[in-house]
Amino acid sequence: NAFLWDVYHRGEILRAGILPEALIYQNEAFVPEMMGVDPPGRVYSHIVGIDIVRTGEKAFQVLEDNCRTPSGVSYKLESREIMMRMFPDLFRNVSIEPVDDYADQLAKTLEEVAPPACKGAPNVVILTPGSLNSAYYEHSFLADQMGVELVEPQDLFVDDGLVWMRTTLGPQRVDVIYRRIDDDYLDPLTFRPDSLLGVPGIMQVYRAGGVTICSAPGAGVADDKAVYCYVPEMIRFYLDEEPILENVPTYQCSDPDQLKYVMENLGDLVVKEVHGSGGYGMLIGPKSTDEEIAAYAKRLEADPGEFIAQPTLDLSTAPSLSPSGVGQRHVDLRPYCLVGKNIRL
Repeated sequence: NAFLWDVYHRGEILRAGILPEALIYQNEAFVPEMMGVDPPGRVYSHIVGIDIVRTGEKAFQVLEDNCRTPSGVSYKLESREIMMRMFPDLFRNVSIEPVDDYADQLAKTLEEVAPPACKGAPNVVILTPGSLNSAYYEHSFLADQMGVELVEPQDLFVDDGLVWMRTTLGPQRVDVIYRRIDDDYLDPLTFRPDSLLGVPGIMQVYRAGGVTICSAPGAGVADDKAVYCYVPEMIRFYLDEEPILENVPTYQCSDPDQLKYVMENLGDLVVKEVHGSGGYGMLIGPKSTDEEIAAYAKRLEADPGEFIAQPTLDLSTAPSLSPSGVGQRHVDLRPYCLVGKNIRL
C-alpha cells in the first residue's frame, strides 16, 4: 500500500531509480485516472493474498502477490466446516486455530474504510459480474456470511454525486463496494465504453470521496509479476527493514541477458505472464512437450517484457484423492491479509 500510494502521487521510488519508470507507467495495470486520488486510510489493496511456498525444512519463500481480488477464501472456510464435522476428534486433540471469524473481520475492514461522505453506519455491498463468473459461489457465500447485499452492476446507479442501490423499498445509498469486477469493466465512462458490467459514473463518485471501492482501481500494478521482483527493495525503501521472507529467484525476461538464459533453459523453468493469474498462460518446462516449449519460445521472442521465469521448486506436498487413487499434489499457502485502519491476518 505504501508503494501504491507513492506511484499514484510523487513516485519517490521511481525518482530514486529503484524501479524503472516504464515498468509502472507503461504497465497495463496502471490506472492514470488514480493519480492524486486519496483513498480512505491510504489503503488501495484491502484484501491481499500472498502465496507462500515451503522449499525446505525451514525455508519459506514468497511465490507471488495478489493485491486485486484474490479468490479462494470461501473454499477454505467451507472445507474447515466439513472437516470439523467429519473429523471432530482431530480438532479436539490438536490445537488448530479457528478461521470462522473471517467474514466478521472482512466486514469490519470494509466498514473501516467508509468514504468521507458517509456520516452514519456504512452500507457495504459486494459487486459481482453475475452467476456466470467462475468465482460467483465465493461472492454469494461472503455476502451471506457478512449479511450484506450481493449486487450486480444493473442494481447500482449514480445520482447526485453518490452511488445508490435499487431495492423494492426505493433507492438505498451505498458507501463501500467490495468489487469483484476487473478495472477495465468497472465504469464504461472511464474505462471500456463497451462494458456491460460497469456502473456509469462510479469512478467520478469514487474520486470525489462519495464511495469507497475495495480494492482500489489500479491496485493491480503492485502484483504485476515483474514488479514482484522489486518487493524486497520496496521493503527497504519504505520501511527501512530487511525482508523476513525471500522471494523465489525470478528472471526478468525484459533483460536481454536473463532472457538468453531463460530461452536456453525453457525445459527446466516455469514461465509466467507478468499480468497473468490463476495459473493461466504458464509454461511448466519439465511437464511440457517439445512442441509446447517451441510455441512458448516464439511468444517469448515476440514480447519478452510480458514474461518472467522461475526455477521449478521442490515444494511441500499433500495427499489428494483423484480418479487414479490417492497421490501427492504440490501445495502453497495463501494467507489472507485484511487491510483497513487495522491489519488482520
